[in-house]
Amino acid sequence: MSVFYDQVVTQSNGDTLSMKDFEGKVVLVVNTATGCGFTPHYKDIEAMYEKYHDQGFEVIDVPCNQFAGQTPGTDDAIHEFCTLKDHTRFTHMKKADVNGENELPLFTYLKSQKGFEGFGKGPKALAMSAMLSKIDKNYKNNSDIKWNFTKFVIDRKGEVVARFEPTAKMSDVEECVAKLM
Repeated sequence: MSVFYDQVVTQSNGDTLSMKDFEGKVVLVVNTATGCGFTPHYKDIEAMYEKYHDQGFEVIDVPCNQFAGQTPGTDDAIHEFCTLKDHTRFTHMKKADVNGENELPLFTYLKSQKGFEGFGKGPKALAMSAMLSKIDKNYKNNSDIKWNFTKFVIDRKGEVVARFEPTAKMSDVEECVAKLM
């Protein structure tokens, strides 16, 4: 059995959520932020959720304030922002760290399965590389989450099949999910 199904997270309402509840489903795990240049990804993630949810697609949204303080609000404020602005229907988790000594074990596991492979090409990729090289000269050589809206896709068997950096096209993320449906 996959180690993914052994993971547990806390929802924004304080309830515990086991990844075992998603056995047999395709899951997108994403660290999010409410005040980031990539925050518009919420709309695309919600569109995927609406399109594929009835076929067994779930989203694990983990707000994180580790990247330039772009998620400063409370769990309630984050939930309100997402549901009112982007009309998200998927469950929001409690705000948590995705890197460092207090990182969620879920992210420790995900990063061990799919490390950082680069930002791709284009202006956003170049901008992210330039910014991160000032923060961490070794950023290319570790599996840490680099920024908000890093996405992991888990197949119906609980295997981590893909990691998408925030600079990836959302159409590429959807294509990956669609192939697993």
